[in-house]
Amino acid sequence: MRPLQKEIIQKLKVQPEIDPQEEFRRSVDFVKDYLSKYSFLKSVVLGISGGQDSTLAGYICQTAVNELNEENGKNDYQFIAVRLPYGEQADEEDCLDALAFIQPSKTVRVNIKAAVDASEEAVEKEIGPLSDFVKGNTKARERMKVQYDIAASLNGVVAGTDHAAEAVTGFFTKYGDGAADIIPLYRLTKRQGKAILKMLGCPEHLYLKTPTADLESDKPMLPDEVALGVSYEAIDNYLEGKPVSDQDAETIEDWYMKTRHKREEPISVFDNWWK
Repeated sequence: MRPLQKEIIQKLKVQPEIDPQEEFRRSVDFVKDYLSKYSFLKSVVLGISGGQDSTLAGYICQTAVNELNEENGKNDYQFIAVRLPYGEQADEEDCLDALAFIQPSKTVRVNIKAAVDASEEAVEKEIGPLSDFVKGNTKARERMKVQYDIAASLNGVVAGTDHAAEAVTGFFTKYGDGAADIIPLYRLTKRQGKAILKMLGCPEHLYLKTPTADLESDKPMLPDEVALGVSYEAIDNYLEGKPVSDQDAETIEDWYMKTRHKREEPISVFDNWWK
């Protein structure tokens, strides 16, 4: 095993194999424990895109809320699934199917287009045109801002969908989808998340669909694997300690090193990891 590979696996807490039922229970209990620890928290908020990660995280959070309500004999807790389209969502049906599978306590739909466009217009007026890539990150940050607005208004905590295959590549927007209070999928590879959803009876098309962040308007539905230059199969194999080609390993490690700032706290005068 490559030296950096071993370090990454330990850092991200990845297991070479999992029991889907045990890991599902582990995540559900984690969410329940967090909500129970802080009596002022009564809701969990998560953006639902219709993809694998938000479907799994949403089902975990809803299960935790259901169990807490049943154990307490009350209906104090709720899971709020947030729809956050920029105009019209290309995979709208998948999102509706994900919601049908999760059965959230409450669904909220906030179209972020007006807010994103207004922000872009104001910035471009001062500095000139923004790239489509920058605009994509603006969408991600606006989505997270909305989730925090909802959570703050409803005594809630924001859940995130970060998992090991996403963390190792830094494939998330800093202070966008990378911002959250709790991340119940942390430690899992993409493959392991699929196994849990399969165990739960999730519709196959939700976890077998091609993963895409779908943030860039000039590259709609761009597959993650195209943007990364490496497949999730290779990333999962790397994280689970399985053989991968040198080229794939180097691509993954390059992403890991150049996106480290996304996984660290803001840099202060006492930090030297970046030097």
